Amino acid sequence: MYNERSIDRIQIIKKKITFIQNIVREHGSVIRALEDEENSRASILMHLTSIAEQFDKLLHAGELEILSHFEKQDIKGSYDLRNFIAHDYEGIDLHVIEKVITERLPIINEAIKTILKQA
Repeated sequence: MYNERSIDRIQIIKKKITFIQNIVREHGSVIRALEDEENSRASILMHLTSIAEQFDKLLHAGELEILSHFEKQDIKGSYDLRNFIAHDYEGIDLHVIEKVITERLPIINEAIKTILKQA
């Protein structure tokens, strides 16, 4: 149903979400993970950037069918977040990052499960 490269990109997103969840679990909360400026915060932000890059590659490849499983606000929001991380790293609102991790990543992860069941 979906091409192999698109499924690979979806699996990368899933892996990055898992990495973020593991970091949060190791610290006991999203806030504590983000307070670790030297390691965990940098890792989380890089994983979020990677997620945005995969969505962008799917979009530019014209993979609209696979992208239809995700809410448009998550696709656009991930790319907007990537731009904030890249262009104003020190000015990032950590409450926004917390909200993305606790509210949006679970929704994205559920869409990924649906896609992978169909693949």
